[in-house]
Amino acid sequence: MAPGSARGEELRLLRAEVSSLVKTIPGAVERVALRVGECSLEIAWARPAAAEPARLGDDAPALPAPASPAAADPQVKAVRAPLVGTFYAAPQPGEAPFVREGDRLSAGQPVGIVEAMKLMNQVPCEWPGEVVEILVADGQPVEYGQELLRVRVEGAT
Repeated sequence: MAPGSARGEELRLLRAEVSSLVKTIPGAVERVALRVGECSLEIAWARPAAAEPARLGDDAPALPAPASPAAADPQVKAVRAPLVGTFYAAPQPGEAPFVREGDRLSAGQPVGIVEAMKLMNQVPCEWPGEVVEILVADGQPVEYGQELLRVRVEGAT
């Protein structure tokens, strides 16, 4: 066997494993980056235009969720889960949460982490504004597109 063929087989198997992983996670994959030296894997999902409604079954009617006053405000936008996993409000257990209600945010600031398959994915806020409502508890399972918190966006109309 040639020296390069063992490496080629490893890369082929790694590619197959990554392909399988991407197919099992819901949502449209926007980008996959894989680095073999020092083992790194990055997967970016496309942002949803709107959350897909939960399916209760074909025979069960979908009930609308009760709306909070913040949800009716046109200046309030939801930060949504980028993937299925477990939401963590703090960087480490026992540490202060990323944000609290009333906190001011800048665009790109992390508001939590969603853990999926042992990968910690920071969830950034897209807009500057103020946290008006936190909808998910620390350690709670979340679905793709689920609202995590609501932000009153600065300058929104």
